[in-house]
Amino acid sequence: MNDRTREYLRGRFGDYYRRTELTPPPAFEEREWGYIPFTSGSGTTMIRHNSHLDLGDLGTFLSRERPRHVYFSAGRYADPGARSMNEKGWRESDLVFDLDADHLPGVDPDGDAYADMLATCKEALFRLLSFLEDDFGFEDLTVVFSGGRGYHVHVRDPAIRRLDREQRREIVDYVRGRGIDRVDDLTRVETVSGLGLKNPVEKRILRADGGWGRRVHARIVALADEVRALDEEAGVARLREFDGIGEKGAATLYAAMTDNYDEIAAGNLEAAGQYTRTLADLLTERAIEAENAPIDEPVTTDINRLIRLPGSLHGGSGLAVTRIDRDELRDFDPLVDAVPETFRDHEIRIDADGPRAVRLSGETHNITDGNNTVRECVGVFLMARGDAEKAAE
Repeated sequence: MNDRTREYLRGRFGDYYRRTELTPPPAFEEREWGYIPFTSGSGTTMIRHNSHLDLGDLGTFLSRERPRHVYFSAGRYADPGARSMNEKGWRESDLVFDLDADHLPGVDPDGDAYADMLATCKEALFRLLSFLEDDFGFEDLTVVFSGGRGYHVHVRDPAIRRLDREQRREIVDYVRGRGIDRVDDLTRVETVSGLGLKNPVEKRILRADGGWGRRVHARIVALADEVRALDEEAGVARLREFDGIGEKGAATLYAAMTDNYDEIAAGNLEAAGQYTRTLADLLTERAIEAENAPIDEPVTTDINRLIRLPGSLHGGSGLAVTRIDRDELRDFDPLVDAVPETFRDHEIRIDADGPRAVRLSGETHNITDGNNTVRECVGVFLMARGDAEKAAE
């Protein structure tokens, strides 16, 4: 980034902050604050260990300093401005989750379009929220578009704020599906006697009322519904597609799914003998692979983590770090809704380092190599990413 570009962005970031009223997080006076200024050269400098008293009024500080990135701590401290973590006096921390499209399975950061990466990340976000809301029952959730390539979720329920790193690691392992090796890890055992049985027998039942058991159960029932709609030959062939299920096992499973569907739907893993558990093991593996939440794990376990301030600008995109109402999340489009109004109404000239298509603010902008006149939001986006420099007007 050359001097002209840096000074242009810094000036326009300042204009944004002068026109924007930011809402600080709860207990802002107990948190550490940090920021990265616009500096010359390719490196960055994090300025941290600030309290709100060091910064003064947040809006005035941002308008004056015009930082490239702004952060606050998940942790709450007795002395947030102390120069070492030991001296701060940790009290408690939000539980923070970070989803970054760059790190998601199946995403190619070099080849996939930015919009497609963000769409994939949003689907991962919904999986994460299913764990947090349905499995854990958390209620105090704040969902935030990071302004870059992903989403943050802040959990502030009082019951979790005193969790240590190891306890937070257990939550991480759960949403990643770790520690579930076989379907037996998701079952309860019922003892059945009477009914003409000489000896009591044990019956394994899948816990389908919540958690990973519910996810695996849904897959078993969906497969049973699919198989029941087929004739025997096609149904057996469908079941033989699963590794470890041969002709005999597939025929036994087909009979159970068609003649004993209620037991399958009830989670009875004895409905087709050993074949039910074999199939359930395979579907458990598939459920974990497809439905786990691929979070950035160190963010969640770190009780001292700094995280982006909602309402601030992301210095690598020029987009706003945007808090999203839960009921508006499905319709949220980061490439429209996170474009600052400050950058929407003007055109500027840039020198692009190559041709590319940029989808932003509801339009696709075709950029040519060299000099271009573009909407300011597009120019800011490209300059912040390092794909263009500010041209002389």
